[in-house]
Amino acid sequence: MGVRFTERELDIMQVLWDEGPATVAEVRDALEDELAHNTVLTMLKVLEEKGHVRRDTEQRAHRFEALVERGPAGASALRRVTKQLFQGSPEELVLNLVESQDLDDEEIARLRDLLDARLQRGSPRVGPGARDPEADR
Repeated sequence: MGVRFTERELDIMQVLWDEGPATVAEVRDALEDELAHNTVLTMLKVLEEKGHVRRDTEQRAHRFEALVERGPAGASALRRVTKQLFQGSPEELVLNLVESQDLDDEEIARLRDLLDARLQRGSPRVGPGARDPEADR
């Protein structure tokens, strides 16, 4: 099971990923929404209990540090979105991305290049949803 964040937890993790270790006040100041100090502290404690952040207690103002990297968290969220919104179809996800983001020709060409490079490396996927290379022949 991948890492799961609520929307608010993700906002807080974004601050820690972008800014590095931070105090409650620094996290609160970096958030777009105005939240009470105690609300941010509670959310950081929840993230700590889940094992997603660590608290450094050496100074008076505790600093919180992300233990989960952005990449794995993003991959987990993307799998969840693909499953819940696009019936588990990566093709539908990509199609929706291309059509709904008003991408210019250069951005679409870069996506095509990335997909072509991925095809050249071969498919390491196994399990449900993996394509059988023999079936394509």
